Amino acid sequence: MNPLEPAIQADSLTLHYDGRAALQQVSLQLPTGAVVGLVGRNGAGKSTLLRCLVGLTLPDTGSSRLLGCDSAVLDDTTRGRIGYVSQTGDLLPWLKVWQHIAYIGSFYPSWQAERAHTLCQRLALREDAKVSALSVGDQQKLAVVMALAHDPDLLILDEPVASLDPLARREFMRLLFDQDSTRQAPRTMLLSSHLLTDLERVVSHVVLLHDGRVRLQGAWDALQEQHHQALEDLFVSVST
Repeated sequence: MNPLEPAIQADSLTLHYDGRAALQQVSLQLPTGAVVGLVGRNGAGKSTLLRCLVGLTLPDTGSSRLLGCDSAVLDDTTRGRIGYVSQTGDLLPWLKVWQHIAYIGSFYPSWQAERAHTLCQRLALREDAKVSALSVGDQQKLAVVMALAHDPDLLILDEPVASLDPLARREFMRLLFDQDSTRQAPRTMLLSSHLLTDLERVVSHVVLLHDGRVRLQGAWDALQEQHHQALEDLFVSVST
């Protein structure tokens, strides 16, 4: 990947479900190392956009690239550099927590078991618990551990703190920004939320999605300076 190439690119992504436009001409240019908040009301198209970006859903028209690779045909090397957590989690309920972690880890050459143990401890996640017995919040923690244990270059999280209590939210945000001293470049992150208050202290860039369209995107500081009142009005409407 060219270091000057955006970590995430999308060109005119359009997708229809049952005759309704879920995404409409969505284009993005998100730089390497950015922490991007994808914000919008429930139903705005955030989850659909993330699924298109990681190649789980193919758009009707348009294309996207992650770390320089076409989303529709991500190769194993690129997949190994990405951590993704969906809103639903998609877990295997018959396994225990550590069995689940070890199973997912077997697909990643760069998997770090010690890192996974540490993440479980920091999130107060019991490794001997059965997945089916976990609360919704603990299921979310498990999905996050599996997305972070291979130290990905790109992390894509769909509503990552929606089911966490305030203490778990704070610890989660801390561990997201703990950078390994051996990393050559900061991790790129794309975090979706319907609440700006979850993200506004940590993001460097913001994308506002409304009815499947990008309403605003850019560096957070610049957007605040140029569109202060418009942002206030838009984010009040998004959060209510």
